[in-house]
Formats: sequence, C-alpha cells, structure tokens
Amino acid sequence: MAASPRRVGAETSKTRDTLLECVEQMMLDEGYASVSYRALATKAGVTPSLVQYYFPSLDDIFIAAIRRYSERNLAYLTKTLAERSEDPLRALWEVSRHEATGALMTEFMALGNHRKNIRAEIAAVTESVRKVHLDALVAKYGKGARLGGDLSLPALQWLISSLPKFLSLEEGIGVTTAHAEVTAAFERYLDSMDPPMSPRKRKAVPRKRRTPGGARSVPQPRDH
Repeated sequence: MAASPRRVGAETSKTRDTLLECVEQMMLDEGYASVSYRALATKAGVTPSLVQYYFPSLDDIFIAAIRRYSERNLAYLTKTLAERSEDPLRALWEVSRHEATGALMTEFMALGNHRKNIRAEIAAVTESVRKVHLDALVAKYGKGARLGGDLSLPALQWLISSLPKFLSLEEGIGVTTAHAEVTAAFERYLDSMDPPMSPRKRKAVPRKRRTPGGARSVPQPRDH
C-alpha cells in the first residue's frame, strides 16, 4: 500500500511568508550557511517541526526564498519597463546594476555553487528574467536589430544583465581597476543608441540601504 503524500503548508500562508522573511534576514546578516531548521525556528519564534511542515527539506527553504526574491524583482522590472518603454536600454541597465549589488543575490549565487538543486533554480530564474529583457528590446527595436552595427539584441542583453554582476563580484573582493572607465564607456554606448531622457522624465532607481555589518540590504522593489 503506497504511503499517502506528506502534507505541506500552503504557499499563501502568512506563516510561510514570515519564515521566508527570516531566511532573507539571516542570509544578509550571517550568510546562507546560518540557515538551518533550528536556527530559522528560533529566529521566527516557532518550532523546528513547523518549519519542516512548510519546507520538507533545506533545499525547499532556499528554492522558496529564491522564487520569492525573483518574483519581487520581476514585478519591479516589469513595472519599470512599462513606465519606460521608450527608454529600455537605460531602464534595463539601471535595474541590472541595482540588482547586481544586492547582498542577497551574492548569497544566492554562492549557495548555487554548492547545491545542485539551487543552481538549477537560479539558472531558471536568470533565463526568465533575460527573456523579459529581450522582449523589451525587441518591442523597441524589432527582432533581428543590431544596435551600432555589431551587437545583436541577445548579445546586448547579455552585456546589460551580466556586466553589473561581474563588476559587483570584483568589487566584493576589493578589485575596482578600470571599473569606472568600463562603466562610463558602456553608458556612452547606451546613450548613443538611445539619448537619455531628461532627469524629470527618468525615474531614478533607489540606492540600497546598508545593514549594520556593512552589507547592502535586500532590494525592496515592491515599495515603488
């Protein structure tokens, strides 16, 4: 006789959302290695068995946290692109730079290097965001466009989304050689493709708050 499937807490539960809030804060304060059933239960003021009711495995905790974080950022990205449909290059660049400097994203990337399931989830999330980026560029310039005569839209999208991550990784270990020069040159390229909007029309991407330990806090796009 087959065993009945194990009951799992509803994804819409307020308790589950509170647990994921605690996961984010623990990762920001102490890194992903600090997250365990017992530590999370203590942080949230619940029992370890309740944590396990919502997340049967430790990987389930991290995957849920990644999805929650990515859904929040994707909603912000979609809203930004809707507001700046005529300025997609700069909008995508600014959003990508904002996301890349987040301490939580750095923790997720480090976690993915050690856990295969997490790596697969991060890859899926990354591909979904890149599709949104590319769709916005195609809507503006047309499929098959090559801006500046050299870069296809997929190649340009890769630079917009990946360059900030690479710069942030180097800055995280104290390496900043040529960063300002590369950033300025790329922004000039973007401006040559699409002249920047006036300051009054462009909605600035907010700076991240710093946590007491010096790490940047998690982005809060949902507040915009």
